[in-house]
Amino acid sequence: MSKFMSKLCVYVTTVVIFSFGMVGFSVNAQANDIKKWQTKIVKLVAKKQVYPRSAMRKELEGRAKVRVSIDRSGAIVSHEVVTPTGLSVFDKEIPKLIKRIDPLPTPPKSLTEGQLSFVLPLSWVIR
Repeated sequence: MSKFMSKLCVYVTTVVIFSFGMVGFSVNAQANDIKKWQTKIVKLVAKKQVYPRSAMRKELEGRAKVRVSIDRSGAIVSHEVVTPTGLSVFDKEIPKLIKRIDPLPTPPKSLTEGQLSFVLPLSWVIR
């Protein structure tokens, strides 16, 4: 392994942006439940996201946005790449990541919709 690779610090980051119809629930307790759920998802994605070796060797970076739909149990029903990275090495990694994170943590009961969707921003960044 090259000196560069041994000293390379790779960051795979994710932030979850949720867009639900959240009407008519107690703000404090339920917002806290949603925040905890979001944190669980972020930690799971960060743990399961992989930086492809070929991208690392070439020092490639990428960002994508993926719309994920889940059911009440947290099982991923579907996903759609909303904004691809533009690099096939990362874009091919997205469906693999979706399989690795399925199922997601169970959503809080305060989210009463039968199926939930949110946008999952993904980043592969070398720092």
